[in-house]
Amino acid sequence: MCILQTIHGPADLRVLSQADLVQLADEIRSVLIDTVRRTGGHLGPNLGVVELTLALHRVFDSPTDPIIWDTGHQTYVHKLLTGRHSEFDRLRQRGGISGYPSQSESEHDFVENSHASTALSYADGLAKAFDIRKESTRTAVAVLGDGALTGGMCWEALNNIGAEPNRPVVIVLNDNARSYAPTVGAVAEHLARLRMRRANDSRTTSDESLFERIGLHYLGPVDGHDIAAMERTLRQARDLRRPVVVHCVTRKGKGYAPAEENEADRLHAVGPNAPAFAPSGGGKKQTWTDAFGEEIARLADERADLVAVTAAMLRPVGLSRFSRNYPERVFDVGMAEQHAVTSAAGLAMGGLHPVVAIYSTFFNRAFDQALLDVALHRLPVTFVLDRAGVTGEDGPSHHGMWDLSILHNVPGIRVAAPRDADTLRAELREAVEYQGGPTVLRFPKSTVGPDIPAVSTIGTLDMLVSGKQSDVLIVSVGAMAEDCVTAAAQLASHHIGVTVVDPRWVLPVNPLLAELAAAHRLVVTVEDNNRAGGFGTALAQLLHDRGVHTPVCALGIPPAFLAAGKRKELLAGAELSADLLARRIQREMAERLVPGGLLPRQQQLAGKRIAEVRA
Repeated sequence: MCILQTIHGPADLRVLSQADLVQLADEIRSVLIDTVRRTGGHLGPNLGVVELTLALHRVFDSPTDPIIWDTGHQTYVHKLLTGRHSEFDRLRQRGGISGYPSQSESEHDFVENSHASTALSYADGLAKAFDIRKESTRTAVAVLGDGALTGGMCWEALNNIGAEPNRPVVIVLNDNARSYAPTVGAVAEHLARLRMRRANDSRTTSDESLFERIGLHYLGPVDGHDIAAMERTLRQARDLRRPVVVHCVTRKGKGYAPAEENEADRLHAVGPNAPAFAPSGGGKKQTWTDAFGEEIARLADERADLVAVTAAMLRPVGLSRFSRNYPERVFDVGMAEQHAVTSAAGLAMGGLHPVVAIYSTFFNRAFDQALLDVALHRLPVTFVLDRAGVTGEDGPSHHGMWDLSILHNVPGIRVAAPRDADTLRAELREAVEYQGGPTVLRFPKSTVGPDIPAVSTIGTLDMLVSGKQSDVLIVSVGAMAEDCVTAAAQLASHHIGVTVVDPRWVLPVNPLLAELAAAHRLVVTVEDNNRAGGFGTALAQLLHDRGVHTPVCALGIPPAFLAAGKRKELLAGAELSADLLARRIQREMAERLVPGGLLPRQQQLAGKRIAEVRA
């Protein structure tokens, strides 16, 4: 009999024997391995928290006792135990269940989080609310990966939690000595010493944990794969009715040999249809990250002043080769994006050129540092924003759809969006050569499409299509170029003349675009960024300032939180596929423009202006 099929909520766990729990743990691991290898997702972290999650739901009364996960990618087991087993085969699929906690799925999911180091602040606030509302039997529980302790928000929260000794907060420290890769820094070394305490079965006054020194009770270390031991310790923590850290030691990838033997990341994340023996990879097409990784390594060979900074994501952002060749010039600062950016500012002040490689969604966390610590001082720091635009199956908190909107507000910053591998290489070189202030390179999570050569250039603008008539000017941002070129061909078949231009450097907006816009009947901007405040908004503002009255249709991602789904599906949903672009442009022309073509004065000047601009 399959025990998992009988589990419809946490209450069903509390009637099981220890033997049943061992069998259930095995069943859960089988479901995780079979499902995640097919759908893609976070395999290693979830294999490591099976017993821990079982113990949590047997001891605490979720959702009365809220369980906050840091980060949410380790909640697959939690989902299986809270009524979502029948839906689990649709993990990370459009219309299926999320790879992170989701309030719309279950009352047991409190926080839809994928950004690290936040759980303790949520728990602090919940505990305060329970206190004020006289809900004294409720306990706020935060499950914290040891990698999250490298982020500053954890320590801001601990500073507050430790100062309130009578407010119950249970902090379950899931210590597997890793985030994506082995955890770095002094905190990781301190946790290693605490783990040695258990191995040696000894304790002296000098072994007092850092948590105890700031006012929290400390229990552990305890074997996170021993369900009975975890239950005993969690009950003890719950009954103390004060802030407690339960330090449990787990093994990422537990129970699946290919994960346990993978020293790089314990199969932290695997792609869809991953082979049984390794993460997806062999024979795969080149990704944008691959192209960046190759070029930054070449640049490192050429320039001794080039250094790289990452926030616990050295491999995912393509810095492996650079790190192997020049380990002393690559700095992994842990899950600490704010520190990464200001540390890069210091590196630039010290005469080096830092490249901060980071996911676009995580760059949001360091906007203040980019604005005031880097841009205000006009420092030559290059930000490489991987996973810009629509990322796909990881859902709303992972989409990188905000960066152009926030960077539009940073004085002096220059932002490039390559359309293919060749322009990525060229624009990365231009970025690190620039010494007048910060630069940004943004690209999506996907394979790189074919090279799209320019038919001509106007200043630094690349003309990708030059129509016979001056009907529509399509300004393509980055990887949207392929769809824009295809849409132009479809429009040409309907006798609509289209010019497609790639500005390469999208911010600040190139003034030459105003001249091109003035010579066309309609301007259409196409970007995989939030259309509110993005490139289209910036270009429309430029045209207004220059007195150019050509209407602008700004196409991009709507200002909403996008659910999980494949990148192409989500882009099509925003009318950002070639066919839908062509139809939208035809509709815009019919609705916006006067019959009979250009206004008389525009008609007179169009040919002259285009010739002048191209000259």
